[in-house]
Amino acid sequence: MRYHIGGLPQEKLLDLYKGMLKPRMIEEKMLVLLRQGKISKWFSGIGQEAISVGVTQALNAEEYILPMHRNLGVFTSRGVPLHRLFGQWQGKKSGFTNGRDRSFHFGTQEYRIVGMISHLGPQLGVADGIALADMLRRKKRATAVFTGEGATSEGDFHEALNVASVWNLPVLFCIENNGYGLSTPTNEQYNCKDLVDRAKGYGMESRIIDGNNILEVYSKVNELCNAIRKRPRPILLEFKTFRMRGHEEASGTKYVPEKLMKKWAKKDPIANYEDFLKEKGILDDAKIEAYRAEIAEEINTNLQKAYDEPSIESTPTKELNNVYQNFDYKHYKKNDNTENIRFVDAVSQGLEQSMEKYNELIIMGQDIADYGGVFKITEGFTKTFGKRRVRNTPICESAIVSAAMGLSINGMKSVVEMQFADFVSSGFNPIVNYLAKVYYRWGQNADVVIRMPCGAGVGAGPFHSQTNEAWFTKTPGLKVAYPAFPSDAKGLLATAINDPNPVLFFEHKGLYRSIYEDVPTDYYTLPFGKANVLRNGKDLSVVTYGAGVHWALEILEKHPEINADVIDLRTLQPLDVDAVYESVKKTSKLIILQEDTLFGGIASDIAAMVMENCFEFLDAPIRRVGSLETPVPFAKALEQEYLPKQRFEAALLELYAY
Repeated sequence: MRYHIGGLPQEKLLDLYKGMLKPRMIEEKMLVLLRQGKISKWFSGIGQEAISVGVTQALNAEEYILPMHRNLGVFTSRGVPLHRLFGQWQGKKSGFTNGRDRSFHFGTQEYRIVGMISHLGPQLGVADGIALADMLRRKKRATAVFTGEGATSEGDFHEALNVASVWNLPVLFCIENNGYGLSTPTNEQYNCKDLVDRAKGYGMESRIIDGNNILEVYSKVNELCNAIRKRPRPILLEFKTFRMRGHEEASGTKYVPEKLMKKWAKKDPIANYEDFLKEKGILDDAKIEAYRAEIAEEINTNLQKAYDEPSIESTPTKELNNVYQNFDYKHYKKNDNTENIRFVDAVSQGLEQSMEKYNELIIMGQDIADYGGVFKITEGFTKTFGKRRVRNTPICESAIVSAAMGLSINGMKSVVEMQFADFVSSGFNPIVNYLAKVYYRWGQNADVVIRMPCGAGVGAGPFHSQTNEAWFTKTPGLKVAYPAFPSDAKGLLATAINDPNPVLFFEHKGLYRSIYEDVPTDYYTLPFGKANVLRNGKDLSVVTYGAGVHWALEILEKHPEINADVIDLRTLQPLDVDAVYESVKKTSKLIILQEDTLFGGIASDIAAMVMENCFEFLDAPIRRVGSLETPVPFAKALEQEYLPKQRFEAALLELYAY
């Protein structure tokens, strides 16, 4: 192995050596503890220390780094206290997740580290968002994100690289090519010679680096960091290395040819660098023993500190209270001046006023800039706020949701427009596995609103008509708003943007240009979790939301003999169950209307909760009405049959007569 010192001082050469030695010695200790049953799992980075240490030391302390399983050297190089790392791996309170996640699945703002999730790919887009925030603030910073060669086959990898290239984001995409994705060798994962060849397709620079040569890693990465701080742009790095142990310790390495293991054992980054420093007279056996003794003492002292800490305890109340970041709702009253506008205008107005309120609020979505979006919600916004804040995106929902998460990590709010709610399936993973869980896991909020133009009735067919709110009301950590009127849409959108938690904001396309209302002209907010009682009655309770509200009101107008409570839920998570219970206790009959298909929808949960809490007040079976259990059809006659409006009328009359 050839080492080039360049202009590095002796102190730095030794610092890099100690930087690699520390994670190696910690790992050796962890393997012993794993066999003793004192930790539950371990992903070894033995043989790859030069990458983690070299990259981290090339970054400035305020620059974010996003590591993977095998990057212990990132954490030790950033000076994370060992007792906290050991506490994390033992599920102790001193760790970073309060026992809610394991190993390296955590982040820490204090040390500018953002840990990965098991789905791997989304963290690449998160790095894009972090870098975007730095670039928008004109901070000359780099962001480094790690991935393995296996995850480069994921769509998120390609999406994130494309976004970074189009937006010229200062991100180092670091591929640790260690030969195997669990047990799958590289020749079964991809069919190009080098992974960096893919950079050409994205118009990116790339480098291949010997991942076992600490001086090459540090020097080249340091040079590249300086370059992208001056002229922001992404660079794809492929570190050639090898995984000397199993994917995780239970996997073993029987699938690796012995000859290959011996070849890479000779390339051990620490042993070779140690020999080099000894040859140069920079290091000797006495220094090595002194370093080892110092590190061993630090490990043992901090291990004992972690052992002495009691097992973590909690309560259901505490756990539930840590799913969302606390939001102190601030009420902005409606002003007296009103304007009769459409639903679509109210959404646009609410979004524009929030952009004025928050100078760092970013909007991202397909065709939303000069074109104004397919529904023209953001028409004219670029003239007012510029393209830095109103950002057209490539067609890559997953990377953009992940980038929104990165913006939040770096202290910015964002609104993502799904062109149609149906397309959210392409961004589903980062929503339900990253945004929804991140605060509960390590206390980082996801300050993101995802706008969801949804709903049938406009002849748009199976891929542009879904109302898929139940996908998200099921997921702890997400909030879901679904207004039915222009004034509610404007006020709830303002609240959604104020809220530091992730919000799915559903906007029914069929209401966009068909529903008008007198809407206050100034900025105002409405609380989440507070239903609106539109009509008061004694015969029965109608609970609904979205387009269902208008169907229910229309049908009740046809039947003046029915004196009904009509409750517009407005938000589905949080849900105003008290308003529902209060109404049922008064009327003793309940019918729930939703546009979504019936099975597994919000109506089922409301019905179950009412049965559990108000059973003695019921004088009739609860009725649920929803759309047919089919995809949304295109032809008008089929779509009308699919939707529940007419079935609701029949069920309403049956319940009234019961």
